[in-house]
Formats: sequence, structure tokens, C-alpha cells
Amino acid sequence: MRKNAAIMTAIALLVSTAVMPVILEAGEAEHQHAQHEKQVTHGNNPLLEEMTILDRVFREVVSAVSLGDGKRVHAALEAMHGTMEKTHEGVHSGAVKIPGNTDRAAEFVTRDKEFHRNLELLAEAARTGDQKEMLSLTKKVLDGCVNCHQTFRKP
Repeated sequence: MRKNAAIMTAIALLVSTAVMPVILEAGEAEHQHAQHEKQVTHGNNPLLEEMTILDRVFREVVSAVSLGDGKRVHAALEAMHGTMEKTHEGVHSGAVKIPGNTDRAAEFVTRDKEFHRNLELLAEAARTGDQKEMLSLTKKVLDGCVNCHQTFRKP
């Protein structure tokens, strides 16, 4: 019985060392393909580009804040640099079309500036390691996302 278990374990180990890299490589290829698709579908819309970056960043921020890892929070937020300016430029040039309440573009820009200010405050709290402030600001940022989508995403 032990001999059979040892043989099965050896076979499983052999198969996993041969198969696991193939599975991981396939998963990475799929991830790269999905990222490429996102980039292609954005075209020249900086708002969609910003939302995609923000989605990835916020997932990392939530995870890092829950662990009290200010360095990870700060590092994740670095990806947001310059996105606001591109979006605002797109709003003013017409490259960004706000899906709902298009007549309130100035309000959208004001809210976006406030949102990014909260991201800056979050980065500062992360830099100083203030977990209580990181938690508070993460909630405030998420509330900003929800409120903005309720106002401007739905026609």
C-alpha cells in the first residue's frame, strides 16, 4: 500500500513539474492577450484607459491596505500619475465622451480633481504608514468611484 502511494506521489510530482509550467505559461499568455484587447479597445479614449488602470490599481490598493502595507499602496498608486491630465485634456478636446449627463462635464472634471486629490492623500498616508488614514481614504475613494459612475456612467 505504501509502495503504491509512493509511486503515485512520484508520478504526480513528475507530471506536475512537466505540466505546471505549460499551464502557467498559457495563463500568462491569456493575461497578456486580455491586456492587449483592453488597450486596443480604448483607442484614443483616455478616460477608458484611466478606468482600466484604476481598476488594476484599486485592486492592489485594497489588498495592500487590508494588510497594512503602505509601500505596496504607494507603489500601486504610482501607475495613476498623468492619467487625470490626459482625461481632462480628452474632455476638453472632445476625445472623451461622458456617457451620462454630458452637459455636466465641468462637474465631472471637478469631481475627478477631488478624486485624484484623495488618491494623493492616500499615497501620503501610505508613505507615512498611517493605516487608519489609509482605510478611511480607501473608503472615500471607493465612494467617489460609485458616486461618479452613478452620475456620469448611466445615461
